[in-house]
This record gives sequence, C-alpha cells and structure tokens, in this order.
Amino acid sequence: MTDRIENALKAAVDSGDTAGANVLILKNSKEIAYTQCGYRDIENKIAMSRDTIFRLYSQTKPITAAAVMLLVSMGKIDLGAWLSDYMPEFSDMYVNRNGVRTKVKNPITVQHLMNMTSGLAYPDDLTEGGKQSGGVFWQINERLYSNNPVTTDEFAKMMANTDLCFEPGEHFMYGSSADILGALVARVSGLSFREFLIENLFEPLEMNDTDFYVPQDKANRLAKAYDYSDKGLVEIKTDHLGLRYNRDVIPAFESGGAGLCATLDDYAKFADMLLNNGRYKGMQIMPEQAVRYMTHGGLTDAQKPELWNGWSWMRGYTYGSLMRVCDNESQTTLFSSEGEYGWDGWLGTFFSNEPKHKITLLFGTQQAGIGKTGTLVRKIKNIVMSELA
Repeated sequence: MTDRIENALKAAVDSGDTAGANVLILKNSKEIAYTQCGYRDIENKIAMSRDTIFRLYSQTKPITAAAVMLLVSMGKIDLGAWLSDYMPEFSDMYVNRNGVRTKVKNPITVQHLMNMTSGLAYPDDLTEGGKQSGGVFWQINERLYSNNPVTTDEFAKMMANTDLCFEPGEHFMYGSSADILGALVARVSGLSFREFLIENLFEPLEMNDTDFYVPQDKANRLAKAYDYSDKGLVEIKTDHLGLRYNRDVIPAFESGGAGLCATLDDYAKFADMLLNNGRYKGMQIMPEQAVRYMTHGGLTDAQKPELWNGWSWMRGYTYGSLMRVCDNESQTTLFSSEGEYGWDGWLGTFFSNEPKHKITLLFGTQQAGIGKTGTLVRKIKNIVMSELA
C-alpha cells in the first residue's frame, strides 16, 4: 500500500500537479503508513517532511464544529435556538432575491449555521448576499496589516448587516456560517475563540503545532502555497479570506471557517478522538453523544443535490456539523462506506474518518484552489480502502 501511495505522490510531483505532499494513515488508532514526496519550499529545495505545518483553510471547520458541540453538551448553546438569542445583531435579517429585499420569515438558528443552510454567503459575484459578503472580506483585507484589524466579533457584526441569499433552512449553500460559529463560541464562552480551542481541544489533545498563527521558531516549517502558471508552479503569497499569508502574528480575526494551521500528526489526534467516541489517551475530551450528533449529517433530500452541484464527486454524501457524511455508498465516486466523514481545505489538505473500518486518512499539500490534488487524494483514498477496509 505504501508503495502505491508513494508512486501516486511521485507521479503528481513529477507532473507538476503539486509541489509536494504527505500522507498519514491510521487504523484502530495505530499508524499504518506515512509517506511524503516533493517540496514544501521549491525555491530553497526544502523537502516535504512529517513536521510540515499546513494552512488548513476549510479543514478548520470540523474543529469549529467540535467546539460548538462542546458548548451544546455543557448546556450553553441550543442548536435549535435562534442565533439572535446569543448574537442580537442577527435579529433583523433580510433575504435578497435579484435585488428584491424582504424580511426573513424564519430566523437563523445555530443548526442552520452548522448545516450551511443559513443563507450567509461567502464572497461571490452572482448573488447580492455574496457581493455584500465580498465587501466585508475586502474590509478585512484592507485592515489586515493595520493597527486596527477586523476582530472576530466585529466580523460577525459586519456580516449581520449583509443580506441572506435565501430563507434560513431553505437551501444548502457553502458560505461564511463557520466564521459566525467561531464568533458564537467566543460570545457564549467568554473566552476568545482561540483561547477556547486551546483550553478545550488543543491542550487536552496535545496538538502542540495547531494554532491560528505560526510562531517564529516554527516559521521555517510552514509550507509555501503554490499555483499553476505557464512557467510551472509559482508561490502565491495570498491573504485569501482575510488570513495573513505568513501567519506570523496572532490574528484579530480568528476564522472558524479557515484560520487554523496544523501538522498531519496534530490533526490525527483530533480525528482519532472522534473515531474513539470522544476519548483520547483515557480522557473523555468530547461526550460520546456530541460526537454521534456531529458525525451524522443534516441535509434534507432536496438539499443534498445542492451539495453535489458544488462538488460532483460528493454524490452519495450529505452535510452537517461542517463536514461531509457518506449516507449512500452506492452513489459515491470513490471507495467510501456509509458513515465516512471529514472535510478538505482550499489549499488541498484533506481529512477522512471511516468509522466502520476505524481508518483515518490525512493528506497535506498547499496548492491553490486544491487544483489537481483533489483527484490525487481520491486516488489515494481508493488505494487505502482497497488495502485496509
């Protein structure tokens, strides 16, 4: 199996599909395989390594969902409650359909945020809500290197002034819901979002290389991000979604949708905790019932095709608690079993848990927009399932 994975990685590096990548496989909480290929820094010929730190982007989202579920289990958040019960700025929302604004009939609930059915958009040019969201993220970028950067709480208040793309609960649309959840965790807990994650997840799980920034003594381990060009792969120093490229300071905006950095080994501890019903080294980090809820999906039959329209390979999946969840393996385009869950990130990182087989797959790379690494990681998942399932 390791040879097949290595061959797939080498072919991708040799063809210029990615600068470098690494893969970690666990089964029954034990490491089965680790392999790496290529560079985390092409220009300086620094090889990909096991301690390479990756910008997770949207692979941050499952950790944000876990934080919310911890507060649910403490009785501090009600998933069915109106978001405005905790964040009053969301009490007066409007839906904008083709320029026509109408007051919402159904308020946003916390569950809507967890299922990406809130109507709160990511930046886009197709919807009025997306254009307004783009204005918010533009402000974040404008102030990113100033003495007055946008904070997590300020971001939420700014998004509360944008229009929704549809009635809450009406459709699935991948958007800024997870960032609002990060602000909600901070508002309810009385801690910053970062402080809550450190205290309740990162320290108990010994995730020592996971944070919203990369300190100076670890900076050389942060992989460069690359994109395709007519001259081959080139580094892109992007502040995508309001996140500083070098991650060299603790950010004011602690993005629940995209802000974390981590190594494969660190994320494996989080993934393994979920596979073991919330337990890690004899400690109950999350209640078993919270993990069960978090990993069961939440879209209606009418909403699932809206997930597939964005990601055609996810046919056979639903979505909930900020993760894909396989609920019909006969429809999938890759080897997955019912109940498989996880998510990926804008720069190509990928996480998969297979509860039926106790398999965790983690993939690390830094390729803009995932690029051709989406195909690569699905090939690797098929190799792993063929050997271990």
